[in-house]
Amino acid sequence: MNRVVHPIEQESYRRLRARLDTSHFPPLTRAVVERVVHSAADLEYASDLVMDEGELVAAHAALHAGAPVVTDVEMVAAGITRRETVCRLGEAKSGPGLTRSAHAVRLAYEEVGPGALWVIGCAPTALEELLALDVSPALVVGLPVGFVGAAESKAALRESGLPAVSNVSEKGGSAVAAAALNALLYHPVPPASEEIL
Repeated sequence: MNRVVHPIEQESYRRLRARLDTSHFPPLTRAVVERVVHSAADLEYASDLVMDEGELVAAHAALHAGAPVVTDVEMVAAGITRRETVCRLGEAKSGPGLTRSAHAVRLAYEEVGPGALWVIGCAPTALEELLALDVSPALVVGLPVGFVGAAESKAALRESGLPAVSNVSEKGGSAVAAAALNALLYHPVPPASEEIL
């Protein structure tokens, strides 16, 4: 089923492209950049985001083949449309040296195992916990927000070598993390003859 784009969204993207040239980005990178910029009305994300087109191609294929999507908080899950997600924050408990968000990541990994797409938009500790596990993800959208630990956890994600979408600054949040995943959801699946192998 094709997604119907509302006229307001169409006009918003027209204005975005009038102010920001995204034509030099490869297709999936462009889709992620534009959707994140659109979600935050923040043009700086175009130079703040870090991702690799080849990793996005592989993640896009995994997503459309049915790989699980895991979120750190319900706010991120609420922003992801057209797809069920796993979020275990409601059952998680905090303890010495372990936040609820970090525990939720552990619980989710026990449920989904390797090959999932992880979308972290709130808690740096959730991203830190994810990096401590051997998750073998299809992709980590690591866009937690905050002045304590956010930039550092995203730097650690980039250094980990895992396929990822992150950004350099402290900014981020549930809306932009969900937007990055939605960009991959909304992007059309190429015909088999056009797939990158």
